Amino acid sequence: MHAVILTNFATPKGGAEKVAIESARGLAERGVAVTLVHGVDGPADPLLDHPGIRRVSLGLTDVWERPAWRGAIEGIWSREAARRLDAALAALPDRPDVLHLHQWTRSLSPAVFSVLARQHAPVAVTLHDYFLACPNGVYYRFDTAEPCSLRPFSPGCLAASCDPQSRAHKAVRLVRGFVQLAAIFCGFGRRPLALVHVSDGSRARLEPMLAGGPFFHHRIDNPVRVARAAPADPAGGDAVAFVGRFTREKGADLVAQAAHRAGLPSLFVGDGPLADELRAVPGAEVVGWRAPAEVEALLRARARAVAAPSRWLETGPLTVYEALAAGIPAIASGRAGAGEKIRDGETGFVVVPDVASLAEAFGCLKDDTVVRRLGRAAHECYWEAPMTLAAHAAALCDLYAGMTGAAEAPSFQRSAVM
Repeated sequence: MHAVILTNFATPKGGAEKVAIESARGLAERGVAVTLVHGVDGPADPLLDHPGIRRVSLGLTDVWERPAWRGAIEGIWSREAARRLDAALAALPDRPDVLHLHQWTRSLSPAVFSVLARQHAPVAVTLHDYFLACPNGVYYRFDTAEPCSLRPFSPGCLAASCDPQSRAHKAVRLVRGFVQLAAIFCGFGRRPLALVHVSDGSRARLEPMLAGGPFFHHRIDNPVRVARAAPADPAGGDAVAFVGRFTREKGADLVAQAAHRAGLPSLFVGDGPLADELRAVPGAEVVGWRAPAEVEALLRARARAVAAPSRWLETGPLTVYEALAAGIPAIASGRAGAGEKIRDGETGFVVVPDVASLAEAFGCLKDDTVVRRLGRAAHECYWEAPMTLAAHAAALCDLYAGMTGAAEAPSFQRSAVM
């Protein structure tokens, strides 16, 4: 089998690229021939250094690095992206059996859907966000700081000032959304798209939004690249940790305020627009971005729990899964897909994303006995059904076999990357 994986970057600039790259490696370890097509030039993640992976760059630029007018036009429909992708697919030495798109908004644009629809191979799309249905991509009202309840592209949606940037950005994204849906409905009427959802919650929300479209739906967990090891001792930690981009929709400010109210330090790994605001909260420490191995070591040494109290309907933040795998209690918003993996009160806490609820959960973490119990249960429960790269690749192969009509998925080869 030959799978072509498409995304914006060959390095993990976000969760979508991270999963695209890791799935490429997992499939290659399983014996699938993989071509990773990425829109933007740049260094490649070391995971892509595998004899079973071919890498093709389209030599495009990130829309955020283009002049505003040009980024707006080409973000809606990039003829150049379509031309280069068409040429790249035609130049492959062997025809793909399946095409799998992970992200397209930063360089590829909706024009890639017209190219993919013309290919002989079936097409899958993993929905890491809500861009297939929602103009701003997160189904969240930045003007009210609450999840959206409007029907995408309804009159209420058209009028809402919900974009994180401006009304002008919202207008561009609306046009892009209409163009995108037109390309999909015109191109995939006879051969529907396979949509891959990464959490039960995001599937439950997106499937009704996309009802009547040329889609069929699947559910596959994102991979978690954490090797099994002895569980951490979170009772030896001193802080509640947050890992990722510091924004209000992700709830970084809630972690700092709630930890201070509960009388615990807070540790922030990453960066974002709230960095200075977080530093101003007593007990908060901001250490910036770290390499994955450094993050794991830091959390094992310092974290009593990892918190991800998203205000938006986050599809599946990987930091929570990685914490559970290491034996560190996790605290997540009930709005996020990660909350589905937490057993409330047993491996962590599922909370309403507000300071009071979060502070109450953090208060429980001051008891070493409770923290140790939660951490041990988190480790045991996670490894009962681990979301490993091998498990992810196996699920993809089952999906691809069904899409292509193959009698069976490619034979299993044990992955060296877990």
